[in-house]
Amino acid sequence: MDTMSEILKLKSPAEFIGKQGNGVISFGSGQPDLPPPPEVFQGINLKRDLRYGLIQGELKLREALAHEYPGSTADNFVITNGASEALDLIFRSWGKGGKVLLPRPYYYSYPPIIEMAGMEPVFTDQVEGRIDLEDFKKKVVGCKAMLINSPSNPTGRVESIETLKEIERLTQRLGVYVVSDEVYKDLIYERENYHIQGDHVITVNSFSKTYCMCGVRVGYLWSADKKIVEDVCEQKTHTSMNTNLVGQDMALHAMKTPKDYIVKQQLIWRERRDFIYQGLTDLGFDLWKPEGAFYVLPRCRNARKFLSVLFQEYKVITYLGEWFGAPDRLRFSYALDIKEMEEGLNRIRDAMKKVSVL
Repeated sequence: MDTMSEILKLKSPAEFIGKQGNGVISFGSGQPDLPPPPEVFQGINLKRDLRYGLIQGELKLREALAHEYPGSTADNFVITNGASEALDLIFRSWGKGGKVLLPRPYYYSYPPIIEMAGMEPVFTDQVEGRIDLEDFKKKVVGCKAMLINSPSNPTGRVESIETLKEIERLTQRLGVYVVSDEVYKDLIYERENYHIQGDHVITVNSFSKTYCMCGVRVGYLWSADKKIVEDVCEQKTHTSMNTNLVGQDMALHAMKTPKDYIVKQQLIWRERRDFIYQGLTDLGFDLWKPEGAFYVLPRCRNARKFLSVLFQEYKVITYLGEWFGAPDRLRFSYALDIKEMEEGLNRIRDAMKKVSVL
């Protein structure tokens, strides 16, 4: 990406992969920069049996997960190669046809995952970064499923418990599946999370964000519906087979981490949230204050041009809101230390002298 014209043609965050380094400050990457708990590395047993494992996932890991989901057993879980594979398997297991309701803004991979499964994404636009229940009630009728992500990537917003309960009730009555992507469930700063429940709910999660082990690629799905589990395992049999065994060992050991590891993480993310929120607000940006995850999504005029100037002239990476269904915004990740963020904000201030963004 040597010229302005090349940068202006960028189509997704994936095109920034490998562009860090050499003085670049990246507000793009959606992965924690914090170290994993030391318990994770106890799971690296190079002498273990490395023949094929169970398609559904290793029993010890599924049993450990069952303790975190009241009333569950190991049979309710499928261990996957990250949360993204879980989503892919769910939608492909339903076959082609059918609509999936997506709150917009959304995680940028959601529409392609749905479309590659032969299904159609339908959108309900959020108001102030939250689901508009009235619009939701209209759009969800006739859908096979809805996909929800709270806390949200890209907004950092957390849906209210009242909204989640209403979604739970309405989808149950209509016979619509709820696929709940909860990869940031342990990164909520303002209140306890609410776990959507019911036979029509499929929960997706991973070890990437909570335990800072994105590259290990271990996630899972939970469902009370045995047919969902069976159909997903059938799909997985013919694609990736078992999820990597060493990674599953690492995930199992991660679950033995003292709870104060997560509490300490939350304190760090809250401090960083406060810093970037105040910094962008002081620069004049209009943005929602995140309640979880580690993202902000400020309004930005001339967003594509500004992103290009930031990267080409100031070595700052951020992502276009339009990739997440939010035109005229930029998505910032604050998965970097405060000193880097301070320098990044200084560079943004300088770049604002060249592009009208407010």
